[in-house]
Amino acid sequence: MSKSFENYQKRKLISSYFSVVLSIALVLFLLGILGLLVLNTKKMADHFKEQITVSVFLKDSAKEVEIDQMQKSLAMAEYSKKATYVSKEEAAEQHTKEIGENFQDFLGYNPLKNSIDIQLNADFVSPEQIEKIAKEISKKGYVDEVSYDKPLVGLLTENVKKLGFWILVASAIFTFIAVLLINSSIRLSIYSKRFIIKTMQMVGATKTFIRRPFILNNIKLGILGSIIAILALIGVFYYINENFSELGLFEDPTVLVILLASVFVLGVLISFISTYFATQRFLNLRTDELYY
Repeated sequence: MSKSFENYQKRKLISSYFSVVLSIALVLFLLGILGLLVLNTKKMADHFKEQITVSVFLKDSAKEVEIDQMQKSLAMAEYSKKATYVSKEEAAEQHTKEIGENFQDFLGYNPLKNSIDIQLNADFVSPEQIEKIAKEISKKGYVDEVSYDKPLVGLLTENVKKLGFWILVASAIFTFIAVLLINSSIRLSIYSKRFIIKTMQMVGATKTFIRRPFILNNIKLGILGSIIAILALIGVFYYINENFSELGLFEDPTVLVILLASVFVLGVLISFISTYFATQRFLNLRTDELYY
């Protein structure tokens, strides 16, 4: 009978430890994902901004040497990431592929113009700066028109600002919730040992002596939960890098190392603080209050 009871207690203890480790690991994993999102918000925003294309349409009278000089000067400009020359024949071929028929057959001629497509650096993608760039390019006598999607640029700029703000708000809220969840799991595990704590106190054990084994044990659980979360995060990092290589996730490994180290430290720190205050609470209770 006693052996059966001991086995029951062991299973109960293991179940308690498992729930604490699992809750710590899950919460830290989600915090790590959110941290990755926060750290890469600008990179993701820059990626979308750099998809904006400014098309410089040239007059038919433009000389080949003028086109070549302009393409090179645009490619070297500080606001330009890439400048690609697209002949009217290439543009017609591309347009034919998109609509599924050759429009030149019924028009009898090619109405398109030679152009230079500019992909801008992300720092220059805003309605004001693009308009300034367009006006500067339009001054060239052989430039017919400078075209870009104005509504899209405005919408993208506005949404990037909103995204950055709400990600910071979500991060703050979720961090607070994460601390509460880990704290609750640890407090529940210590709650089941409240009578042991009070018994040790009644026989003369100091508060520091009583707290020490609880703190050390839960720090170990915090370390284990942190390691599990870190391994899961590394797996996610590799998956993202394989499927979204344009984000350049591993271009700056120092950032990822700092993020993983922060997850580890956070797991240990929350475990220590939560255990300290949870044990302190039960140490300060009167014996008759332990039953409530």
